[in-house]
Amino acid sequence: MNARTRTALAGALVLGLAAGPLTVPALADAPAAATVTSGPDVEALRAALAGLPDHDATAALIRVGGRGSWSGAAGVRNVRTGTPVLEQARFRAGSTTKVVTAAVALQLAAEGKVDLDASVGTYLPGLLTADFTKPVTVRQLLNFTSGIQPGTSFGDTVEEEYPHRFETLTPEEVVASAVAKGPAFDPGTRQEYNNINYTILGMLIEKVTGDTYEHQAALRIFRPVGMRYTSFPEGADPCIHGPHNRGYQAMGGKLVDVTEWNMSDRWATGDMISTTVDLERFVIALFRGKVVPEPQLKEMFTVPDIPGATRSASLERFVVDGREVWGKTGARPGYHTVIAATRDLSRTLVYSVNGTDAKGDGMKLVRRFGLPAFHH
Repeated sequence: MNARTRTALAGALVLGLAAGPLTVPALADAPAAATVTSGPDVEALRAALAGLPDHDATAALIRVGGRGSWSGAAGVRNVRTGTPVLEQARFRAGSTTKVVTAAVALQLAAEGKVDLDASVGTYLPGLLTADFTKPVTVRQLLNFTSGIQPGTSFGDTVEEEYPHRFETLTPEEVVASAVAKGPAFDPGTRQEYNNINYTILGMLIEKVTGDTYEHQAALRIFRPVGMRYTSFPEGADPCIHGPHNRGYQAMGGKLVDVTEWNMSDRWATGDMISTTVDLERFVIALFRGKVVPEPQLKEMFTVPDIPGATRSASLERFVVDGREVWGKTGARPGYHTVIAATRDLSRTLVYSVNGTDAKGDGMKLVRRFGLPAFHH
């Protein structure tokens, strides 16, 4: 393979970001899925968009579907020129990429090409060192219970990473650095969100198919679903090609343009570029069983029986106003994304917010732009 290629819903919906997990309330006693019987809180959604750009965001695109559809957009495409926001803009979708990766892996399982209970070494022999005395299964990668530690990066904050934004870390380098640390815990005993699980899944997909991860994602997901404007960058290309709203990060008391950034180290965990329409199509097709067949689809709506676990294969389960919601967020510098829906699709949400601290305080953004979609 060539070199290339915190978020929460306070007290209710919290969807994990690429930057890492936050402590969230346990939902073991959460009620079963309930049907949405009223529309979204349109007044709150309009209020969320009012006044953009502001200190939280420069632009926002929101699509609410199901019973009571609504969409809105506000802000600017470019803070320097003040050009109005592009409603059909492309954006960095961050860790929502993981849902695509999980879908590809589960398709391979449905085809009998991958056994979810088999060890990673079955498909990637020699990847894990002798320090991993207990086997890590494919399912444990999918539901973040592998115990494999995070790999190397260019920093823990956007400020630390920014000077390195055009440099490259390959997936192989990231995985090698993670494996060298040894396991953080015995596989299957804890759930700990991090990117490394899905980087390894990307490598596994390539090994099993003999094809690139990117082409498999396009062949199996993007094309059949009709995601015409969703893609991955070519190698270390730092640009978002096609119409897009620029992303900014508050640093040193000013807004810094962070639109151009080589995200190739995120690869199968967070390098996807998409649109709100495309992601809405994906969520609907996925939840309807048009992407991953049963029984493999159940993996996306099954949280492992581990204390504190809230995540399934790429999605996370929460309860909002008594309704079960499954979703995922993603964050890259300048871009914060949410995809979420009730299991019966009576309510769906996709948004892209150009947050000025998109990888930092996601709670503020989700409360403002996300929660109203699921309120009674």
